[in-house]
Amino acid sequence: MTVYDFAIVGAGIAGASLAAELSAGGAHVLLLEGEERPGYHATGRSAAFWEECYGGPEIVPLTLASGPFLRDNGFLRQRGALYIAREGDEELVTQFMRRFVPTGASIQHMGRADIQKKLPGVRRVWSDAIWEPVCADIDVAALHSHYLALAREGGTRLECRARVADLDRGQGEWTIAVAGGETFRAAVVVNAAGAWADELARIAGAKPAGIVPYRRTVAQVRVDPPVDEDLPLVLDIRGRFYFKPESGRLWLSPHDEEPSEPCDAAPEELAVAEAIARLEEVVDWKVTAVEHKWAGLRSFAADRRPVYGYDPEAAGFAWFAGQGGFGIQTAPAAARLARQLLLDEERDAMTGHLDAELYSPARLA
Repeated sequence: MTVYDFAIVGAGIAGASLAAELSAGGAHVLLLEGEERPGYHATGRSAAFWEECYGGPEIVPLTLASGPFLRDNGFLRQRGALYIAREGDEELVTQFMRRFVPTGASIQHMGRADIQKKLPGVRRVWSDAIWEPVCADIDVAALHSHYLALAREGGTRLECRARVADLDRGQGEWTIAVAGGETFRAAVVVNAAGAWADELARIAGAKPAGIVPYRRTVAQVRVDPPVDEDLPLVLDIRGRFYFKPESGRLWLSPHDEEPSEPCDAAPEELAVAEAIARLEEVVDWKVTAVEHKWAGLRSFAADRRPVYGYDPEAAGFAWFAGQGGFGIQTAPAAARLARQLLLDEERDAMTGHLDAELYSPARLA
């Protein structure tokens, strides 16, 4: 039986990007996906934007490092992002600027007149804003397919409908049993299982990292007047909603985060209703139809930082998980950094400035 250098569990954007990087580094890689196709869960349900401040100051370095790759390869389309604040929330705007200006994010303060120009129909109560001009839409499907193709070209073997049922380590390698009875062998198992990351750790006999899945709901709605495709991504400074145009419709979320068991997440009617009610607090548009709604799971460790690298206690077990809602926009730099950690390579221009200790599993031990 073939013994792979790495068996990556999960073929969403995390597993696909890391498989591409590891195979480019000369490793023999097996990529295992429990569903019928890669990217069925979080990757396929993303709201699909690259926003420099998303995830907080400790995620900004990963986002900024990923930007040139995404832009140069045609995966981004410029949009801009507008964080809006109500009257009385001026201190929140000040705090936001203090947090993110030192990170190098491209942000600037805007007043009421500028908000009206960016967001026609905005209600008068919204009087303060932060503008992020370089925010862009991400072509998630193209990016995911790009990494899967690179992985395949590098010799990675992809197995779908291969949910891991058991992991047993002996004599320096893992025996991996998947549902249906097939087995594989690998020197290292990499946990890129998203919402199932802690479950996989338990199967491996490793200590869970405390990664919790949270449900996020998005609805596609039709509004009157019709959506202008040049509108920015609009986010509440308090984190109660965001919305953006998409193909003549509006993608709208109440920015919900409900703890969930790992599952095929489904939207809740109450969350959709809350999203619409919050939109009506912002603009004088009328929602004429809810055309589609969906939910996905975003998975975080307690400190909201991702988990990259070898487990400090479980031999031959590594993590590439806990990437919340920013895993797609940080994929190029995150996968490159993880490759360098797992293959013990020198850092390069993309990752040389990143502090890997911020993301190390050792911090959770």
